Amino acid sequence: MKHPDGMIGLTATDADTDLPAASSDAAEDFVITENVESELYEATVNGKLAAGLLYSRTGDRVLLLATSVFPEFRGKGVAARLLGGVLDSLREDKKTATVSCLFAAAYIRAHPEYADVVDTRFPGNPHGHHH
Repeated sequence: MKHPDGMIGLTATDADTDLPAASSDAAEDFVITENVESELYEATVNGKLAAGLLYSRTGDRVLLLATSVFPEFRGKGVAARLLGGVLDSLREDKKTATVSCLFAAAYIRAHPEYADVVDTRFPGNPHGHHH
């Protein structure tokens, strides 16, 4: 999976999955945008690209492919906040997610309140098992 230059792909073993999705630093400017052309949800912190979530859209279902974070933002909960924001947005738009990203699968396991967003017909790999 190709990640934007300098980003590190996250897996289920990364410790960020259990971090809260809410910001602990109120002064920090955290923004999630959808780059439709690149099929990438992007998280910026104080105007600087920090993380990305690669996806593919099929009708009302979004396939979550891979989560990446720039090294200087690792361990700060940026990926968890990005995933929480994306899942909130999908729920609000009445869309479902198919999960193939191991980090996203681990995040949803750690935050069962998002289980309703996972598509029941095509859950993907919500348990993070390798096949």
